[in-house]
Amino acid sequence: MKKIFAVLMLISISTAVFAAGSAEGVEAIQQRGKLILGTSADYAPYEFHTIIDGKDTIVGFDIEIAKVIAADLGVELEIQDIGFDGLLQALNSGKVDMVIAGMTPTEERKKSVDFSDVYYVAQQSVLVRTEDADTYTSIDALAGEPVGAQLSSIQEGLVKDEMPDSRLVALGKIPDLVLELKNEKVEALVVEQPVANGYVQANDDLAISPIQIGDVEGGSAVAVRKGSDELLERINETLQRLMADGSIDRFVAEANELNVTD
Repeated sequence: MKKIFAVLMLISISTAVFAAGSAEGVEAIQQRGKLILGTSADYAPYEFHTIIDGKDTIVGFDIEIAKVIAADLGVELEIQDIGFDGLLQALNSGKVDMVIAGMTPTEERKKSVDFSDVYYVAQQSVLVRTEDADTYTSIDALAGEPVGAQLSSIQEGLVKDEMPDSRLVALGKIPDLVLELKNEKVEALVVEQPVANGYVQANDDLAISPIQIGDVEGGSAVAVRKGSDELLERINETLQRLMADGSIDRFVAEANELNVTD
């Protein structure tokens, strides 16, 4: 967006804007003293709300990763909770410095933002009501039925592509979709396996169907504004260390435990 505006400005102003945009990768963040994270905190165990010491707190393994990235930059972490479908807009408008939200680096998204290395890969699951687990055992069984997925997510595309005979119901928040499932407004919900596992562990009336959809998807990565090369390099350094020393696996386990006991 800054580059678009810069075309309409004087060359000297354009140069200043470009320099400021580049600095936001690391230098301006350090000068500001905080790294602003955009996330959609409705996707346990990736990111979700819980009460800690009487205070509503955003937690999850994505959040733990973001904290380490901020610490490695020597700054504090500020979290902005934004609807998933608005995250990339918030990033490109400068509202946030990076997005971590279980986001897959699709080719379409790569047209507007840059992505880090993939730090976590999960399979897809189909969530159903426990009473219907023996009914919905195949994609064909859901033909003509409403199936939920998060708006602007990979799962929305999977429902469109792999379940064309079902009726897609796309909403912005996963908890709203779970309520739709519980209230029989949708018959199934497509989410990543860790998310499905968390809901099943916390809700006896929900189950994971044996339906296979999407196999293994492209994984999750951190999004930054295009041209934020130095920031992206620093993020990748942190991610590689966290993957190598087992920290991400530990973060996932801790987030799952917190989600179940919440």
